[in-house]
Amino acid sequence: MVAKSQLKFIKSLHQKKYRNQHGLFLAEGVKFVGDLLKAGCDPRHLYSTEEMAGFPGAHPISESELNRVSTLVQPNKVLGVFPIPSQTPPQFSDWLLALDGVSDPGNLGTIIRLCDWFGIRHILCSPDTVDCYNPKVLMATMGSISRVQVHYAPLEEVLSQSGMPLFGASMEGEPLKEFVFPEEGIIVMGSESHGISSGVRNQLQRLLSIPSQAAHGAESLNVGTATAIVLYELRRGTP
Repeated sequence: MVAKSQLKFIKSLHQKKYRNQHGLFLAEGVKFVGDLLKAGCDPRHLYSTEEMAGFPGAHPISESELNRVSTLVQPNKVLGVFPIPSQTPPQFSDWLLALDGVSDPGNLGTIIRLCDWFGIRHILCSPDTVDCYNPKVLMATMGSISRVQVHYAPLEEVLSQSGMPLFGASMEGEPLKEFVFPEEGIIVMGSESHGISSGVRNQLQRLLSIPSQAAHGAESLNVGTATAIVLYELRRGTP
């Protein structure tokens, strides 16, 4: 049985202010927690239901207790409380992705997973981008959060000091398929509703677009889908 005070503490980590206050985040599910452990992440607390084996040192938690503190509709046997890694300066080499005001947790989680797939190790996020330790973001990353570093900082300042070529995705840009990517740089993806902010846009050297192939099709692409296409073309066009 888990103490009521501990259950209350675990549930508080659903909220960003308490994650920031304690420097901790929640991870749920057999696969996600297992991926974090394999990546060398050391949990502050680890819980599993009695029938769930394979997690040495985990404290037992009942199904009813897990239901009370889980963020999932159907809790998945294992829950871990992990320290938020200390933020280190980004490495300005190869390619980086920058996110300007991306607010949807599912989109950010998908983008982190895409960066893991395409070998993008650093994501720069504006302060108004959704918290990468939001439980919905974490579930969408499918464990990729342990392999991709996410940095929060004023984008205008970081981009101006990066010394790298700067590009952005926009419906007004030149066709992506016609662009020859350099060996390194930063690609900026804008918010779902407003695109790239004017201050960031003014620093970009080129704007790139994904042209629609239908005369009367969708007005725009989801930012996660657009990021997948951009990263595929980027990696296809660079060594």
